[in-house]
Amino acid sequence: MPQAADPPQRVLRVITRLNIGGPAIQAVSLSAGLVREGFDTLLVHGRLGPDEGDMSYLLANQPVHTLHLPALQRRPRPVADLWTFARLLRIIARFRPDIVHTHMAKAGLLARAAAVFYNVVHPWRRRIVLVHTYHGHVFEGYFSNAVTRVFIALERLLARDTDALIAVSPRVHDDLIARYHIGARERFVVAPLGFELDAFAEVDDRTRAAARRDLGIPPGAPVVTTVGRLTAIKNQMLFLDAAARITSRVGSAVFLIVGDGELRADLERGARERGIAGRVRFLGWRRDLPAIHAASDVFAITSLNEGTPVALIEAMAAGVAAVGTDVGGVRDVIVDESMGIVVPAGDPAAMAAAINGLLDDPAGRAAMAAAARRSVLARYTFAKLTEGIASLYRGLLDARRR
Repeated sequence: MPQAADPPQRVLRVITRLNIGGPAIQAVSLSAGLVREGFDTLLVHGRLGPDEGDMSYLLANQPVHTLHLPALQRRPRPVADLWTFARLLRIIARFRPDIVHTHMAKAGLLARAAAVFYNVVHPWRRRIVLVHTYHGHVFEGYFSNAVTRVFIALERLLARDTDALIAVSPRVHDDLIARYHIGARERFVVAPLGFELDAFAEVDDRTRAAARRDLGIPPGAPVVTTVGRLTAIKNQMLFLDAAARITSRVGSAVFLIVGDGELRADLERGARERGIAGRVRFLGWRRDLPAIHAASDVFAITSLNEGTPVALIEAMAAGVAAVGTDVGGVRDVIVDESMGIVVPAGDPAAMAAAINGLLDDPAGRAAMAAAARRSVLARYTFAKLTEGIASLYRGLLDARRR
């Protein structure tokens, strides 16, 4: 009689919210990819904040069970957080996962705490393996000093009971260990993000011409683009400062700001105050990012803090020369000057000078864009990420059995 196949290992994946950005893309895509690797996944996601773009549309036609938990939200809310903790305990008790894998700070805090509590009060059951992915961190520029200190202390505590800590780039890894003293080095794994970049890789001269025509870009006008939440940590005011400097030299330049958020009104006012409102277009959230990048000559990222900047990777995959601030994982994407320019954070003059230099040198800009495209398409493959995480899971489960 043939032996019955082992049931699939169960993974409870918890993410704070499915807002536009790398963590949401990874949580959904990785869950779907791991189903094909033989894992049974339940994806729990929380509530979006005001003005945050929604990426829950990624769940359509995916072979992943999902659960929306509205009380799970980004900002500290003691009553709602306590209720969420209790709800996560009930989900764990019902789903009985082999692995709890968390993404983003709040989900990492509450879901790992619930799993640790479950392991303690059910010592006769198979221990749940804990995994957390740091897509960056919230220890700089997000919360008050007091809240940040609490987050760091809790992260240090939970890291002791987390079997694997995943950093999405070497710089995030080094920052967490050397600067914030979170987790034992041997528990960390560096796993670069993976994406489905085919739509960006297909951008060519024909799609560039069509995209510029559809956006109403005047013939010959250089286009500089940035993409991201309109929030303090992304520092788009620096983009406007640089745009004002660039416009003084290149009066025909057009600046595209893609995204939305709580600072939109401030940024629109900032464009007016700098006398460049007629050159800056606020496009809101867009799903046609390959077309946006196709219309662009230079991409700029102006953040004060970054994990792995997904918008930067997508722009480079589309063959756009890029300039980024020297924060977080930007240098892990722009690994040398052949594929992009890195400037000091908070320096509009340096940002403007770098962009002007690229606009003044079409041949050099094209060579840089080509090198950038080759690099990111080789490094950030979704298949590589899925295979790596599946292998990590299996190793952790084998260690549990032993």
